[in-house]
Amino acid sequence: MIKLVFGAGINDRKYPTFANGKKTKECSLWNDMLKRCYSKKHQLKQPTYIGCEVSENFKRYSYFYEWCNKQIGFGVEGWQLDKDLLVRGNKIYSENLCVFIPRELNSLLLTRDAKRGEHPLGVYLHKASNKFTSMLHIGNGKRKCLGSYNTSEEAFNVYKIAKEEFIKEKAEKYKSQIDFRVYNALMSYEVKITD
Repeated sequence: MIKLVFGAGINDRKYPTFANGKKTKECSLWNDMLKRCYSKKHQLKQPTYIGCEVSENFKRYSYFYEWCNKQIGFGVEGWQLDKDLLVRGNKIYSENLCVFIPRELNSLLLTRDAKRGEHPLGVYLHKASNKFTSMLHIGNGKRKCLGSYNTSEEAFNVYKIAKEEFIKEKAEKYKSQIDFRVYNALMSYEVKITD
């Protein structure tokens, strides 16, 4: 009888899970993906993964292993498996919707809902002036102030324009290294007030 990994994954033992005493990159990614989708304990810490699932093909380790080794960016230091860039809001890890992208690009798309509070993405209330400040995170913990405005909507609109332009700049930077689908998704990415 086969023991399921996180109650869903099947290690069919076609490929190694360890090399030189460490988990293989494929196995680590596969385990982490299954954990995010099927571990209630993990979902208590990371509720954004509630409702996520893994395609039938990806549940089989050998399929996932082979898929990884055919993907642009797999195994490149600092690149991450992404499930929702190609289709916003996607909750399914699958061979058609997942891509590998540099951490720098992936972090551009985080919305940080838990930390943001009641204001739109990129907008903070400056209590002393009672104005809404628009702030763009530009990486490495640095931020760029885009000005202060009377309403959160005005501040968000300035942020939206700056963020979309910033995403396009980064897409151009990585154009020759990333999957063309990633490039296209970044070039058409729209920042929404509901993000």
